[in-house]
Amino acid sequence: MTAPPELDPVIHAQARLRVVSTLATLAEGDRITFPRLQEILRMTAGNLSVHLRKLEDAQYVEITKTHHGRTPATLVRLSRRGRLAFDEYTAALRALLDPSEAATPAQEKT
Repeated sequence: MTAPPELDPVIHAQARLRVVSTLATLAEGDRITFPRLQEILRMTAGNLSVHLRKLEDAQYVEITKTHHGRTPATLVRLSRRGRLAFDEYTAALRALLDPSEAATPAQEKT
């Protein structure tokens, strides 16, 4: 019998799971503004910033600070590494819920 799959602790925190799952709905390479993400998730700016920093430290998100005219803008996107980590997280979660579905994302593609 194999050990149950591990859930990525960076993603597993409820707020970060919400952030990553929201960003995963964007097409690869697409970005969302910080205020729009904050509005969707109904999180305070400070709370969202803390969780984005943790995800950025793990290289799961990429944050770009820019300007639209004179107005500063912060854009957020899920990195390739973050997308892969989320795919692995969801596969591990599925395996925990239904051990007969224990295929990893790499096995599903073959």
